Amino acid sequence: MREIVFDTETTGLDVMTGDRVVEIGCVELINHLPTENNFHVYINPERDMPEEAFRVHGLSQEFLSDKPKFAEIAKDFHEFIKDTVLIAHNASFDVKFLNWELDKAGFPKIDNDLVIDTLAMARQRFPAGPNNLDVLCSRFGIDNSKRTLHGALLDSEILADVYLELIGGRQTSFMLSSDQQSVADSAGGGTGLRQPARTRPSPLPARLTEAEIEAHLTFLKEVKGDVIWAQYMPQPEVADQSGG
Repeated sequence: MREIVFDTETTGLDVMTGDRVVEIGCVELINHLPTENNFHVYINPERDMPEEAFRVHGLSQEFLSDKPKFAEIAKDFHEFIKDTVLIAHNASFDVKFLNWELDKAGFPKIDNDLVIDTLAMARQRFPAGPNNLDVLCSRFGIDNSKRTLHGALLDSEILADVYLELIGGRQTSFMLSSDQQSVADSAGGGTGLRQPARTRPSPLPARLTEAEIEAHLTFLKEVKGDVIWAQYMPQPEVADQSGG
């Protein structure tokens, strides 16, 4: 199973007033394990950098001036994320910006059905909040000491750890390899981490008396049509007619 944890940095908060994406960071997960096949790029926004945004991520207009424009990286980015589950914190913000950029560059927009929002997941688990990335790291004991400024790739790496905790903890990462899974399937061992149901060596004795069973069977005979559950009813013992 392939998933991509991603984050963006922008020049501001509103794409409709001219703000643009300046950094994209993506971390690839296969079966919940990071593969180091990441996508990271700085982007020339073709505009100035507001002071408020610079204080958040530290990316200056001068630094970004020689970086590629979004249209120049759009194809590689689209190929990297195409048909893949995407995971982000407050995903609607990032998706709104990326969809605007992708559409402007002539590429399909991100399918919202493929997007998982870890902020929504965190709010469901911790309704009292707060649920920003730093607080979640503290809750789960995740080291975020390198996060002095926002950075798309670093934040994606941290978010990948947070996501694994939100879906049930690090143990979800210990998946069977495809070869191991084939062996397990051929041996009747089920799929994934799910174990086959255990069965009792002998059935439990019925708790109904013979009189209760007889009364119920009499009732079933009065019901029209085939009664599927009749075959599962214990049958009353028949008295020995041999005289022995």
